[in-house]
Amino acid sequence: MKNTTFKRTGALAATALTLSLGLAACGDDADETSTASEDTSSETTDAPEEETAEASASDQVFGPACSAVPQDGKGSFDGMVQDPVATAASNNPLLGTLVTAVGEAGLVDTLNDAEALTVFAPTDDAFGAIPEEDLNAVLADKETLTAILTHHVIGEQLDPDAVVGEQDTLNGDTLTVNGDTDGMTVENGDTPANVLCGNIPTANATVYVVDAVLMP
Repeated sequence: MKNTTFKRTGALAATALTLSLGLAACGDDADETSTASEDTSSETTDAPEEETAEASASDQVFGPACSAVPQDGKGSFDGMVQDPVATAASNNPLLGTLVTAVGEAGLVDTLNDAEALTVFAPTDDAFGAIPEEDLNAVLADKETLTAILTHHVIGEQLDPDAVVGEQDTLNGDTLTVNGDTDGMTVENGDTPANVLCGNIPTANATVYVVDAVLMP
């Protein structure tokens, strides 16, 4: 009788031990599943914080005078990219005389409404190198002024690689661009014009600021 009781007690103990181990194992599996789920949830939640910041328009420009462009506001690179080219130029402090000339020639709407352009934009200093009497005469002669200004414009948007070479202008003639982002020039008679700041984006054009007025 005592042996039977001992055997039953031992069997119950073994059964209890087995159940206990089984429950513990299930508990471990549940904890691991819960932990994995929490880890996955954490990764999903954190992912948007790792997105790359939006690139600035200033990241694509080149040239020694780019630092003269304002860092913020409508005249900055990020500001100019929001407006069509004639409007964008009017906000750039380097291009006041060019903006006046474009207005005198009646080309504001022509430039702003174009689908895609590349514009070589002479600085105020470039216009200042022309004798005042000659410059005033050109500004007063709409036909001549229009021919000069459209000689600075190509009817498509060209990046620094594509712009190099001979290009057809809106004046019906050609420009020849040489070099690369380490140094770019535009043929202009005996003295090439230097690109001071290039590949500036506007809403409908790519602008290359140059240090001389290009003559047809």
